[in-house]
Amino acid sequence: MTQRLKNIAKTSISRQNKNKTSMGISDIKKELKKLDKEKLLDLIADLYKKNKSVKEYLDFYVSPNEKELFLKYKDKVYETFYPKRGDRFKLSDGKKAISDFKKLEPSKELLAELMLFYVETGVVFTNEYGDIDEPFYNSIESVYSNTLKLMSKENILDKFADRAKKVVDDTCDIGWGFHDCLGDIYCDYYFDDTDFNDEEN
Repeated sequence: MTQRLKNIAKTSISRQNKNKTSMGISDIKKELKKLDKEKLLDLIADLYKKNKSVKEYLDFYVSPNEKELFLKYKDKVYETFYPKRGDRFKLSDGKKAISDFKKLEPSKELLAELMLFYVETGVVFTNEYGDIDEPFYNSIESVYSNTLKLMSKENILDKFADRAKKVVDDTCDIGWGFHDCLGDIYCDYYFDDTDFNDEEN
């Protein structure tokens, strides 16, 4: 094949790939409806064996045990900062654990607790090892903000008030503006004009 023909073939394949689109949920449903019950069960069983996320979802669907699932993901978050192997923390693993837990649709209270645990563990970690870096603190601040936002939406701020405040108190000696940022976030949800006026008087 000449170089010119090779280039034409290459361009054609590239265009075909660009035109390919993933199937939407309606397309998937349409295809699944074509399967009889036995083939559908075989497909689900195959996915269960080959896909870890599917297995976990179906296990939870068939036998929902939120507390057990929460403890499993709590361990994953903890290992983000204190890995069993190696000595390098990986914050993306902790955020992924939170995201994966959320996809299983647990109670909002347990989701908020897992998110707060991520923040608390990060604070303990930096107090043990000293100042880390800006991306580390940005991650903790972001999750802390999202945690209190979720708690506010679900009207469970009071339940976590002491722990939310302790996060701020325990960062008073940490640099990078970390303490001030957490304090501002805390005040956005737990501190109002009435509190301020009471302190003034």
